[in-house]
Amino acid sequence: MTMAANLKALPGDDAPHILVIDDDSRIRTLLGRFLGSHGFRVSAAGSAAEARQSMGTLQYDLLVVDVMMPGESGLEFTEALRQNSDVPVLMLTARAELPHRIRGLEVGADDYLAKPFEPRELLLRINSILKRGAKPVVPDVEFVRFGAFTFHLERGELKRGGTPVRITDRERDMLRMFAGRAGETIRRHEFLKVSNGGGERAVDVQINRLRRKIEQDPSNPVYLQTTRGIGYRLLVD
Repeated sequence: MTMAANLKALPGDDAPHILVIDDDSRIRTLLGRFLGSHGFRVSAAGSAAEARQSMGTLQYDLLVVDVMMPGESGLEFTEALRQNSDVPVLMLTARAELPHRIRGLEVGADDYLAKPFEPRELLLRINSILKRGAKPVVPDVEFVRFGAFTFHLERGELKRGGTPVRITDRERDMLRMFAGRAGETIRRHEFLKVSNGGGERAVDVQINRLRRKIEQDPSNPVYLQTTRGIGYRLLVD
């Protein structure tokens, strides 16, 4: 099968475009027909290398990635992808055990579906991921409070009591993301767009720097908490 071959006539140009990455041509064809019949534009790749080639010329709204592929696995592909992309990833695998699901989330997958699965469940999960991605970063709120701190979203001002706290542009962007989704875990790879390169390790470094400004004990944070293996969340009053 040729790289990223379109599996059927494309729906409207504004329809979400999904790339199915699986070494099984039967799976690629079945998923392409099913998702295409539900209004998605669908392309396919038979390997991680083909997927990269396709992503170099086309922009996708979501990737469906098989874990067990020969050569570079889906886990390896997703982990490398997260160094410079936050495109949503739904992983497919025959391994349903908890450690494998956790590993998929650790490398940056947005969701995980074990084979065999009902096509409608796949559709529901895809729609859920796309809906989350469409959520505005900044909701219709003016500010949030956590402990002695207040963060004003529009002005990007952090204050402790009435005293301004100096923050960098990237810390300001991170706080806007946290405040816009207060109490919700934000996956590490979602911060790549504001981390100024460096991958998820750079995200962790910036989170630690921000903690030193808002936590009394950064090693035991009260407000900016870690959700192990997934990301971070900001608890507000």
